[in-house]
Amino acid sequence: MGTTTTMGERDERDERAAEPGERNDRQNISSAERWISMIGGSMLALYGVRRRDVPGAAVAVLGAALVQRGVTGHCAVYGALGIDTAEEEGGFLEQKHGPAAVLDASKAVKVERTVTIDHPAADLYRFWRNLENLPAIMDHLESVTVLDERRSRWKARAPAGQSVEWEAEIINEIPGELLAWKSVNDATVPNAGSVHFRPAPGGRGTELKVVLEYQPPAGRLGALVAKMFGQEPDVQVREDLRRFKQTVEAGEIPTTKGQPSARKG
Repeated sequence: MGTTTTMGERDERDERAAEPGERNDRQNISSAERWISMIGGSMLALYGVRRRDVPGAAVAVLGAALVQRGVTGHCAVYGALGIDTAEEEGGFLEQKHGPAAVLDASKAVKVERTVTIDHPAADLYRFWRNLENLPAIMDHLESVTVLDERRSRWKARAPAGQSVEWEAEIINEIPGELLAWKSVNDATVPNAGSVHFRPAPGGRGTELKVVLEYQPPAGRLGALVAKMFGQEPDVQVREDLRRFKQTVEAGEIPTTKGQPSARKG
């Protein structure tokens, strides 16, 4: 008669650390992180090979290691530290701050940018409240489609020629002062943020402040790869606000003609 292994014994066996010298190649990174590793590693390897020098060779080796990491789904560093993002598959909305939270604070990246615009707050707020206007000033946005008074669908460019979509919901609104939102429906890139409109000191117009928190598809590795290839959200927000300021102060707030306003009537 064979020996019966209980569920508790199996769990204990699966969770134990590998003994010295023992090989442990179990998958421990998520599918999204594997994708980022393969894409980023391939680009690094290609860049390193093209350099044809010692630093380039080092970059190529790093790229190859990332590709292997993505192909196998195993990260030795994660294994040593006891990290396993494969078990978090689909768990991007881990709610560590109560039932209303959409982000896991331990993995979130925060962006905060402020710009002073010589224009009344009411006009700037009105432009932002019609969400379908935003692709006109945000270079990474492909489209925003208003679904109802509170919900909208967003589509943005992602690294390596990809795109990502999500739905968002307005959760707080003070006309002329504040607009806040969060992603809904298990977004691939969970995010939450707000735009604040305040009178600038000395009557110099409006101080517009954007606060954004997002959770990269592959954690901080995804943020690192995006930064390497010039697609870091902090840079995007800074450039978007600079572009918006220049356009407004030149005498025209861009609008998307023919699109209905999402503002409550």
